[in-house]
Amino acid sequence: MKLEILQVPDCPSVAVLEDRIRRATEGHPIVLEISHRVIDDPDEAAAAGMAGSPTLLVDGVDPFAVPGQVPSVSCRLYRSESGGMDGAPSVGALRAALRLGPSDTPEDSRAAGDCCPPSDTADCPASGLTTWRSAAQPADPAEKAIHQAVLRGFAATGRPPSAAELARIAARFDVSAASVLARLHAADVIRLDTTGAIASAYPFSTSPTPHRVRINDGATVYAMCAVDALGMPAMLGTDAVITSADPVTSEPIQITIRAGELTAQPATTVVFLGARAGEGPSADSCCNDLNFFTDRDTAQRWSDAHPHLDGAILDLAAARRLGEDIFGAQLAATSDHPATLSRPAPPQH
Repeated sequence: MKLEILQVPDCPSVAVLEDRIRRATEGHPIVLEISHRVIDDPDEAAAAGMAGSPTLLVDGVDPFAVPGQVPSVSCRLYRSESGGMDGAPSVGALRAALRLGPSDTPEDSRAAGDCCPPSDTADCPASGLTTWRSAAQPADPAEKAIHQAVLRGFAATGRPPSAAELARIAARFDVSAASVLARLHAADVIRLDTTGAIASAYPFSTSPTPHRVRINDGATVYAMCAVDALGMPAMLGTDAVITSADPVTSEPIQITIRAGELTAQPATTVVFLGARAGEGPSADSCCNDLNFFTDRDTAQRWSDAHPHLDGAILDLAAARRLGEDIFGAQLAATSDHPATLSRPAPPQH
């Protein structure tokens, strides 16, 4: 059986799809020939039958095609077994598409890439964003130390640490701060501007965005997107007030997270989660498409006006869970720092 995966460059959901194909075929006497075709041109996508990334062709046919489907080089969403949206077909759906019987191995209801447990009734976001951001986490000790220092600097002062502060940290690992920052930029952990200065470090931005977060006992900062704003309190272990505005009506939106409880004005506030995954850094490919809306109607109006974007409308509880999943452990306690927010020590002279 020939399987062809049509994808945009560096699509984060491809690894999820490949893992689920492996799990779907475990224990079955089937020989698969799997190939990949990278597509970034709409005309080529139309000719190949690519309806978003990733698209799986089984012997040249898309078994997950739906009526009205159009060619696309954006992120593709699939209906998950829990009723939400996911970045790749479920293991069960793949078994059906490959004409395989059920497996003896119970299916994990929250397998890699699934975004919500079966009890959730709200739409789930695509797994692509979680996969993408989770993959962009430094493991090297020097990179991790610099990354955490940058995050703490933003939270405490609204800006990244100075070059001298980062140089002192890098010196502990016998590396240069510039080389570490370059590696973090290449891995899409942070973004540098053309001068090599830090422009953003998910979830923080040095440039104004529609989403401002007033951190309790910290700074007032700009968040890269709505999900990033909702993930900040969990990352910092503190309360926060988020202010934004509906892109359609310009109506103000305020979200307060205090002692773990979330309240919103208006109470009908939702988040549209859209992404053009694989088209570059997530700062460029999806941050502009993750916004707060006053209600589902305005979010749907915005979505209808942007038909090139696949996405889902999330209630605030689901969007907050996504933010917590992505950012909650980024400032986990180390031997050098506690897990909660603290202001950096003054520079040594």
